[in-house]
Amino acid sequence: MDFDFTEEQLAVSEAAASIFQGMATVDRVAEIEAGPDRFDETLWSELAKANLLGLALPEEHGGSGLGLIELCLVLEQQGRAVAPVPLWATVVLGALPVTRFGTPEQQARWLPGVTSGEVRLSAALNEVAASTRNHPTVRAERAGDGWRLHGTAFAVPQAHVATRVLVPAAVDGSPGDGIIVALVDPAGPGTTIERATTTDHQIHPHVHMDGAPISGAEVLVGPDDGAGAVAWMLDRARTGLCAIQLGVTEEAVRRAAAYLNQRHQFGRPLSSFQGTMLRAADAYIDTEAIRVTTWQAAWRIDQGLPATEAVAVAHWWASEAGQRVVHATQHLHGGLGADISYPIHRYFLWGKQIELMLQGPSAELSRLGSLLATRLREASAVVGVPEP
Repeated sequence: MDFDFTEEQLAVSEAAASIFQGMATVDRVAEIEAGPDRFDETLWSELAKANLLGLALPEEHGGSGLGLIELCLVLEQQGRAVAPVPLWATVVLGALPVTRFGTPEQQARWLPGVTSGEVRLSAALNEVAASTRNHPTVRAERAGDGWRLHGTAFAVPQAHVATRVLVPAAVDGSPGDGIIVALVDPAGPGTTIERATTTDHQIHPHVHMDGAPISGAEVLVGPDDGAGAVAWMLDRARTGLCAIQLGVTEEAVRRAAAYLNQRHQFGRPLSSFQGTMLRAADAYIDTEAIRVTTWQAAWRIDQGLPATEAVAVAHWWASEAGQRVVHATQHLHGGLGADISYPIHRYFLWGKQIELMLQGPSAELSRLGSLLATRLREASAVVGVPEP
């Protein structure tokens, strides 16, 4: 496998790094986190001006027509800066599904606004991620030519600043796995949002729907295709999270190494002590495991290859190893690591938040085991080997 990036991909990464490093400074992030929405609109505008919001969107809607790898390179740089912008929510959770499943009218309505930074999107995926069959808890009942939604979508990323939220809903009375994916207005009738602050100081509100009306034009995916669309969305959502976690752990390790080199005890830098060297080395190895599994998953998705198992592997590493890295790097800072105003603490919070998003490492390991068992049964059936 060739892990080298193309010149175009390197240019994307460098452009994103320049913007995030220049604008998402420690003081600026602290200022935004003290505000009501925890959203840096100035940084968001700069990302839009550089066309980094439209990288993976179609050219006819103002995008660049690139792939998930290029988008993940931007998410990686966001993780390095722990920058409070709804990039993952808007582009990965929202715009990519609209690009793949939306009607021409839906795409024309929402995608140009995403590219320009005027439209922000999100999706309610926590409940379907927790289900063994990706089945939603929100219900949809027929209402004339449209639908009415009932239930609560919990911890929807940045729903308080979203223009629309993609909500999977189980169709009432439908046999099997009838699911629609609806474009819900979080400020619309029958819908209320309850603000909730996450571990990393971002706002992920609960979206309550009590008969929220949805017209046919606001249905992204119909009942017959909803289950497949949800699985498609989850693969990309998890891969995007892995890219953010990669950036978080990369920068946490870099900061820990710099601190250990400049801090002295007994006349020697802390980096020369065996205990700190081994701990830092483990964190570095874990970060590299996150790196190779993340790019493997993103590459397979971009190539149109089966990717669900690769995504599960990457998500497990990002969850399990990611939390080890941020714990180790904070610990290596000693007492300074306990200072909540010191930058390394923010990386710890982001790493811990990502660890449990869309299911934690234990649940992901169980899901991976089920996927592999299914593949084994399918292979056994093909060659005629009886199941044990």
